Amino acid sequence: MTTTATWPDARALQTAADTAARHAAEADTGGRLADATVRALAEAGFTAGFAPVGQGGAGATFTRMTDAVAAIGEGCTSAAWIASLWAYNGRFSAYLPEEGQREVWAKGPDTRLVSSMVAAGVEAEPVDGGWRISGSWLYVSGVEFADWALVSSAPPREGDRTIRVFAVPRDSFTYRETWSTLGMRATGSHTLVVEEAFVPEYRSFLWDDMRQGNLPVPAANSGHDGADGSHIRPNSGTPSSAGAGSFSGPASASLSATPSGSATGPLSGAESGSLSGADAVSAVHSAPLFAVNGLTFAAPILGAARQALRLVEEHLAQQPSGARAAARESHRIALARAAGEIDAAALLLARVADTADRGLLREDGVAVRSHRDSTLAVELLVGAVDRLFRVTGTRGQATSHAMQRIWRDVHGAGSHAALQFEPAALAYTQRLVAA
Repeated sequence: MTTTATWPDARALQTAADTAARHAAEADTGGRLADATVRALAEAGFTAGFAPVGQGGAGATFTRMTDAVAAIGEGCTSAAWIASLWAYNGRFSAYLPEEGQREVWAKGPDTRLVSSMVAAGVEAEPVDGGWRISGSWLYVSGVEFADWALVSSAPPREGDRTIRVFAVPRDSFTYRETWSTLGMRATGSHTLVVEEAFVPEYRSFLWDDMRQGNLPVPAANSGHDGADGSHIRPNSGTPSSAGAGSFSGPASASLSATPSGSATGPLSGAESGSLSGADAVSAVHSAPLFAVNGLTFAAPILGAARQALRLVEEHLAQQPSGARAAARESHRIALARAAGEIDAAALLLARVADTADRGLLREDGVAVRSHRDSTLAVELLVGAVDRLFRVTGTRGQATSHAMQRIWRDVHGAGSHAALQFEPAALAYTQRLVAA
């Protein structure tokens, strides 16, 4: 279990990527990740990546997490999806009061957290010392092997200070098998059910605080108390009012590039600095939800698209005959275009991650730009995979060929609510029009 500031451990990550790739086909067919894959992901430290440092967190950055998740995605998109959600759900646990954090992470950094804000028929009754909750939550990826769940009292609404998130232990929830889809079959995104569970006050927090990135006071540096005295915003400025994103949801090419560009142009001098140590950790946990939520779900798609590109390179390396020979030139052009689209998407996601790592999301317009970039990157990736899928023709559609699974997974993952370009685009242009 890796819990150092140098996360991830390259060897553990490679083992997880290899294991996920080896079991990808059977996971897709069976609708469940192999136990070996689940273990390898935990041993690679995805559960602890973004966990509160005081609870054994590994101190990962958004850049490193995006790289690592994409590496898993090259072998299995579903495995990468679970790895990413484990990490980001661990980040959400930092919004719990200290006592709640300790209880959730009592077993150690291998704790597996799932989440859902897609509430269906939830009842949350205030009682002495906390709440009594019942209800069901949809699309809870990884619920089959979860230790804890973070669930909301109602579907989140921006700015609503009544909606709470509750931390519920495994012995207080069950699940119904409701996940049967065209793509992302092995994520096991079933329906979580709670019946009459008591949740103490210290195991809950306001969803709106997470949306804005307002941490509880003990979890951040002193001297930065919020207006209400109970939460802080470690970075200066005011979070954007753009719509919030949704919950769940081989280490080769790197996303370490940091392309220039701000909301309207190149990075200014104010954005050229970097954070380190406690400040860097604070930046990770205090990032407004909608500004980084796209990374959660885009990184698995990036990995899948890179693998699709590799498959087409192998496909075109074979000596063609007949109709394939006639189309060889157009297929090479399609490969080049898809490669460029995948590179462009990677650069967009790299900027989102780097900006968040440096604590710059509260600069004017940066958060809405980051949301826009994540969704645009996914559009580029889905388009690139479509292009590559066509190149493989009938061969790529065979159930024995990995390309058809990648194509299904990319379309399934790309349909997530947090990855839709239109609302992100409208939020981005709204500030320009208003100015």
